[in-house]
Amino acid sequence: MPIRSYKSKSPTIAKHCYVDASSVIVGDVECAEHVSIWPLVAARGDVNYISIGARTNIQDGTVLHVSRVSELNPHGYPLIIGADVTIGHKCMLHGCILGNRILVGMGTIVMDGAIVEDDVFIGAGTLVPPKKILKSGYLYKGNPAQQARPLKESEVAFLKQSALNYIKLKDEYIEESN
Repeated sequence: MPIRSYKSKSPTIAKHCYVDASSVIVGDVECAEHVSIWPLVAARGDVNYISIGARTNIQDGTVLHVSRVSELNPHGYPLIIGADVTIGHKCMLHGCILGNRILVGMGTIVMDGAIVEDDVFIGAGTLVPPKKILKSGYLYKGNPAQQARPLKESEVAFLKQSALNYIKLKDEYIEESN
């Protein structure tokens, strides 16, 4: 079963979400309305929580995890993903915060304590190191992530459109399975 409890904490999946049967969602994971979780995604909210905002899509092979509470880090690092976010294939998001209207390129790694503000493109294969802040309105790329250039108006508009495209696709998948 793709949705499982852990230590009496169960995932909360809002209405109109799509979770592929090959994905695994465990523990304290909350998915807002119209979230789509595509094949082979692992979301493990075991030692902290994961929150996924409305209309966000998590694409194939992505790993979502958190960092535990400790003496050195009394709150640990939950994973918080905002609304209208597109997470590309095979990404790893670990104990970070992503704002709204973000595109995370395929194969990107975002590490503990990193913060990605609203309206950001992260290029494929980028490494966002621990505690780095990516400011709103820019394209970032590289290892480690570097600010490449301001986003164009058309790119900012695409961030919202990408989320809408995945709502349509997940609705087609839901309809197909009925």
